[in-house]
Amino acid sequence: MWNYEKRLEYPVNITTPNPKIAQIIMSQYGGPDGEMGASIRYLSQRFTAPNRIVAGVLNDVGTEELAHLEMVSTIVHQLTCNLSLEEIQNSGFANYYVDHTTGIWPQAAGGVPFNSCEFQSKGDPLTDLFEDLAAEQKARSTYDNILRLVKDPEVADPIRFLRAREVVHFQRFGEALRSVQDELNSKNFYAFNPSFDAKTFCAAPQPGAGQGNCCTR
Repeated sequence: MWNYEKRLEYPVNITTPNPKIAQIIMSQYGGPDGEMGASIRYLSQRFTAPNRIVAGVLNDVGTEELAHLEMVSTIVHQLTCNLSLEEIQNSGFANYYVDHTTGIWPQAAGGVPFNSCEFQSKGDPLTDLFEDLAAEQKARSTYDNILRLVKDPEVADPIRFLRAREVVHFQRFGEALRSVQDELNSKNFYAFNPSFDAKTFCAAPQPGAGQGNCCTR
């Protein structure tokens, strides 16, 4: 269970709407490397985490990605609020407006809707953690691209914060990967499926989830 603080992790105060920029940043809400996929990915993978270090990292980062999802949606909302019809038409925002008005809806910058096939929960810690490392780098690259396009400091400031957190998450997942590989021998260092090869790698109980058996086989 989580305690929700009714404030953003980092402040967002945008005073000048810009629907053209909103369509770019929207990709980090529901795009292929966005915060929605990240939060669901990590909070799903944690159930088959092989030890408490990995479970804790997945839980912590997955929870923070929910906060980032809230930040990105706030940025998009503030960039699209109180628009005139002329601004909507001249900015290329009309196609989105027809379907969603100025509501927040998960899609990529190119208009492709969010799809859960964009992330994986494989149940193999090496597979999952290598995907997580790549996901954080892809998100960081997307934020880099956004910062190249965004000149408004009110928008760029929270985006820089989000980019910095992707770097920290990458480091945390590197630590989690090392905790798994430290328990493997040299033959299995890069290729090991504990779901099938060793019962000792059954996922540990999640924090706050009680002390029941973690698997039934």
